[in-house]
Amino acid sequence: MLMEIKQWLKRKIPRVPPDIREKLQQELLDEAELDTEFLVLTVSSCFIATLGLLINSAAVIIGAMLIAPLMLPLRGLALGMLDTERILVKISLMTLIIGTMTSMIISGVVGGVFGLPEASFGSEILGRTQPNLADLGIAVAAGAISGFAKIRRKLSDALAGTAISVALMPPLCVVGIALSQKALPLASGAFLLYLTNLLGITLSCIIIFIFGGYYLNYSQTSQALSGFVAMTGILVFPLFISFGNLVQQEKFEGKIKTLLENRTVTVGQQSELVGLTVQWPTFPWSNEYPIILVTVQENTKNPITPTQVGLVEQLIKKELGKKFKLVFRVSQLREVVADYERPLSTPQLFGPVSPPPVAPLPRQDISPSVWSEDKE
Repeated sequence: MLMEIKQWLKRKIPRVPPDIREKLQQELLDEAELDTEFLVLTVSSCFIATLGLLINSAAVIIGAMLIAPLMLPLRGLALGMLDTERILVKISLMTLIIGTMTSMIISGVVGGVFGLPEASFGSEILGRTQPNLADLGIAVAAGAISGFAKIRRKLSDALAGTAISVALMPPLCVVGIALSQKALPLASGAFLLYLTNLLGITLSCIIIFIFGGYYLNYSQTSQALSGFVAMTGILVFPLFISFGNLVQQEKFEGKIKTLLENRTVTVGQQSELVGLTVQWPTFPWSNEYPIILVTVQENTKNPITPTQVGLVEQLIKKELGKKFKLVFRVSQLREVVADYERPLSTPQLFGPVSPPPVAPLPRQDISPSVWSEDKE
């Protein structure tokens, strides 16, 4: 395989002149330096992203993504591995490791001070704890944008920075938050997402630099490309399993909703379905049962009973071949009017309402003695 890659490179992709390649190396070396600007941006973006995750605000997280600098050493690492530039690789790795550890520590401290329990984690946190193949695809695309923007001067680096920061800073902050609450499964899932993004971004940057002609020799290019492909390939297996589980979960949720609406009296007649969510176990191989949270609007004249919930659970298990724990969240609609009004029927709720009756003022009796005193 290495010989085939080498021969293909010789035929199809000519190398850029040495002065252009050296100029790019120097630029990436300057970007990868661990300086004050990098530390300030890392601390600021991490703090903002952590708060955004804790309050479950996508807008705040996006704001942190715009200033996160973690993509800078990745491009230097990609070119350094491609051209065997040890100094560039060393500086890029050192900056990346320090940035990673700093982000995890800051997010862990903020998460500990904030004290948000694991049970209250929002969708922005939980959504970054189960990576799949889609996340790898996003990372590869983001890395390609970053590398292409660097070798094409007409493109803005801000575009690449935005794309890369989407994939790097938030997962690191989730790792710190999860560790602060001792949620090790969630922390490991978020760190797997970070590694997936890191390898995917670096691999796609290497490929872009190769196609741009920024490689030094054919043998080293083949080794660097094969090595990163192998490391990324190791992650494909768990990501593929996670992606398959995600697709399967979506199918299950659709079937559950159809069963509740069309096959049960509990939801079809006694109540109206408002919402349905399924809380799946963190790991598919765990012994925990998925929890179905069904939000309904109940008819007060015919309330839902625990016996009915048990029967619905049995129906779901029979039809889907999987045991679930069913929880109904019931809300009731009732009519409330002022004390002086009589209850109105439903069609009259928005009609005119008569004002309350006004009682006449009491009359005061004036005795003759009062008149006589006034005259005197």
